[in-house]
Formats: sequence, structure tokens, C-alpha cells
Amino acid sequence: MTTKRFTILHSNDMHGDFVAEEGATDGHLIGGLSLLLGYLNKVRREEEHVIYAIAGDMVQGSMIDAEYRGISTIEIMNYLAPDVVTLGNHEFDYGLPHLLFLERVANFPVVNANLYIRNYNRRLMRPYHVMHVDGFDILFIGVITEMVMSSIAADEQIGSFISLEEACAEVGHIINAYKNDDIDLTVLLTHIGYESDLELASMLDPEWGVDLIIGGHSHTVLEQPTLVNGVQVAHAGMGTNQIGRFDIVVDDTTNRIVESSWQLVPIDTRTAEPDPHLHEYIESLADVVDRKYNSLIAHLGVEATHPRREVETSLGNLTADALVAATDADVVLVGSGSIRSQSLGPAVTLKDLLACFPYDDPLIRHTVSGADLKRIFAHIMRPENRTGEGECFQVNHGVVAEYDEANRRVTTLRVDGRPVSDEQTYRLVVQEYHARNAEANLGISSDDLARLNRPRVASTSLRDVLQEFLHDHQNRVARVEGRLVYR
Repeated sequence: MTTKRFTILHSNDMHGDFVAEEGATDGHLIGGLSLLLGYLNKVRREEEHVIYAIAGDMVQGSMIDAEYRGISTIEIMNYLAPDVVTLGNHEFDYGLPHLLFLERVANFPVVNANLYIRNYNRRLMRPYHVMHVDGFDILFIGVITEMVMSSIAADEQIGSFISLEEACAEVGHIINAYKNDDIDLTVLLTHIGYESDLELASMLDPEWGVDLIIGGHSHTVLEQPTLVNGVQVAHAGMGTNQIGRFDIVVDDTTNRIVESSWQLVPIDTRTAEPDPHLHEYIESLADVVDRKYNSLIAHLGVEATHPRREVETSLGNLTADALVAATDADVVLVGSGSIRSQSLGPAVTLKDLLACFPYDDPLIRHTVSGADLKRIFAHIMRPENRTGEGECFQVNHGVVAEYDEANRRVTTLRVDGRPVSDEQTYRLVVQEYHARNAEANLGISSDDLARLNRPRVASTSLRDVLQEFLHDHQNRVARVEGRLVYR
């Protein structure tokens, strides 16, 4: 029996979390990519066989990323030198052609097995990557979330085997093709969310020999990996404040893990020293952004916060109220995931605003019946939409929706203090992204949204509307009011 020890480090959903922050109590710096690289370098010095993998969503979430349309992020990732990366849904935010450009900038392999160019049945990216490490062969296969189809829904050239069953079959095709190559360790690098990873693991044929699923998308923090069907499933939360770490021993005879431990390692100045070269490079990018975007545009009465996307938040309320004031709507639904900062204010610079709202969607106004409005709220408030993998929303003042968890139904839906009537019509405003993918995000088809009246563009820029509102409403105070209630 020949065995080898490996250390597999993994991140996911980094979202442009480039800069370290000071800890709340002890003054230690936490997170940031220069500290993360410091930890990677430390482990690479200490351990013989170290692999670093990223499970999607490197881009978006910071002004540095937005200013350079992801190019800065990939250049920084080149400093980190991951051994393999899979695509997340946000890698598509700057458009498919730009993603292909970013992939060429990367000094590391980007893998995805289940995105195809329709007419030619050719995969869009390389589907897998085999690492040859000291006589052992390690196979990484990339799998993407359904959410990516929303990002490229308008591109008729791109298709995907996107259901879990189809993704599972793609994994089987690749593994069977390489079954005679004596693969010692097989890792699925996914961006489909924790619950979907568990379901995928349960579908895998044990004969395929998948050992690990390293995932992302749902921002799940685990105490230990979850074992399903003989496969260990691990996630590492989000951002750069921590990193997942497997220390495993692999048997070359059985092609199996014979020893395994995992921990979520905090990234701070107690565990690593920042890498000075990467720190200097990030600072040079930050200086450019600061000079361009540091003008003050508003002052809030109190800080508005957005700690969790699944619940009503004061920052969500502030955003929805700004949009309803400008769009002549009865109901505004703001995607909670489009609010990328956990807080805003009291002083709000243009840089703060752009970092908080990196997705500058048009706003689309629809005319819907009360029955359809109830159907939409029943869809977005249902429990399975609030697991971190669904699309949750914030609503404007005057809307009150109460959901009965036990009986799984909306018990109260009021607009401007009056119960919603099935026969009455309502003006509903949503971001274009959600209108374009209404079935998945709102539980209603695009045809049904357009049945009563042709949709109209209420504004071409969410960010412009919000900036003007904040400028005209200095010292605005937003609070959680009980607009969305779960009983």
C-alpha cells in the first residue's frame, strides 16, 4: 500500500473581499487577500503537497472589481495561484464574452463540465483538470448552479445540462472516460449551494469514486463536512475571513481517503502575516478607486444595515422606498442579493453606493392582478426559498405580507393598508434581471407578467434613482417595520 498526505485548501464566494478589516474587540486584522495569501504561503512552506481550489464567485462585491470589470480580481487571483477554480454565477455578470477574456487572463485552470455551446455540442470551458502530484493523480470536475442560466438567459448560443440529474450524468461521463487512468482522488468543485450539493452527493454512483464535494453559492458555514453516500461535502462560508482546510491521506491501491480531518481556519494576523507585494498591489488599485469615487453624496440619520438577505432589513427598506418614490409603483420588489453591503452610512460616498449596488439594472413596471401578486409573495416567502439558495426580496413601505410557516401560505397581504383583492390591478416594479427570469425568481411566467399590460421601463438605472433619492433625503432614517413577517 502506497499512501500520500495532501492538504487541500479551499475558498468560495470571495466576492471581491480584498481588504482586511479590524476586529471588533482585539484589534487584529481579519480577512483580506494579502492575509489570505500569507496563510497560503505559510501552509505551502509547512506541508509537502498543498492544493488550493476556489469554488466560484471570485468577482463582484467591491469597487475595485467593478472599476476594472473583474480584470483586477483575476490579476489578484494570479498572486494567490490557485491550482483549480470553477465558475460561479457572478463570473458571468460582465457578460459571456468578457468571461472568456477573463479566463484567458487567468494563470490557473477554470473548469466547468456542464455548460455547452448549443449548436455544436461543445463545452464552453474545460470540464476537468487532472493534477499529477508526486505519482498521484487528482481529478477536479466543475459544476455550475442553475442561477447561471439567469445570467446568460438572453444568449441563445449557450445551453446547459443544468439540472442535478444532468449534472450528475456529466460527472459520470467524465469519470468513466478516465476510469482506466488510475485516478487516486476525485473532487467535484461545485457552485450549486449546500442543499443541492447534498442532493447531488446522494445521486452519485459509488463506483465512480467521488471523494469530496467542495462547494459554494449558499455562503454556508459548517463545523465539519457533511458525509452523504460516502462523499464529504464542505463549504467555507463567504469572503476571505476564513478558509477551508482538508488534511487527508490517500491510498494509491484503493484510490480512497484513509485518513481525513477538516477545519475552517480563520484568516487574521494571528494565523498569518500579510503578503507585502499583494498588499501593495491592492493598495495601488484602491488609491485609484478612492480618488475617483470618494465624494460624499448623502448622510443618513442612522446606519442602514442588511445582515441577512432572507429577512426584512433597514437597508432593504431604504432601497425599496427610494425606488417606489421614483417609479409610480404600488409594490417594489428589490432583490436582497443585489444589495452587496451589510451596512450603508451614516456618511455615504459614491464609492459606498457603487460597492453596495454593483448591479445597475433597469427597473421594469408591470401591471398584475391581485391574484398574481399573492402568487408571487407565496413563491418568494416559502421556506425553501430562504435557505440561502433562493431569491429573496425587500419591499416598500405600505406593503405588509405575513406568512404562516406551519401551513405554508400567505395569510395577510396588504398594499397601502388595504387587503390585496384578486380582481384589482397593481403596479409592480422589479429589476430587469428578475423580470427576465420571472419563473424562477417570482414563481410566475413572463407571459403572465405581461398579460394585462405591456411592461414599461420605469427607470434605466436603479443606482441613479437611489443616488438622487439619498441626495434629496438627507438624514433619512430607515428601520425594520414588520413589512415581511413569518409566523
